[in-house]
Amino acid sequence: MKSLSEITNHRKRLQKRYKQLMENAYNLRQTDSAESDISEYQAIKLLDELNRLNYLHRDFTQSLT
Repeated sequence: MKSLSEITNHRKRLQKRYKQLMENAYNLRQTDSAESDISEYQAIKLLDELNRLNYLHRDFTQSLT
């Protein structure tokens, strides 16, 4: 099992990447809708992984207390 700091660092990297993808999708919306959809889809997949990590992080911190 990963340590709490590894989980936190991974979450931060994923959150940063998620924001970049969503911003990219928004910026491409007017010029290239297909590319925008691809970027948004990738962001949604990352968000799903973030939600799972948040659950794992919550479980991990609760087991420590």
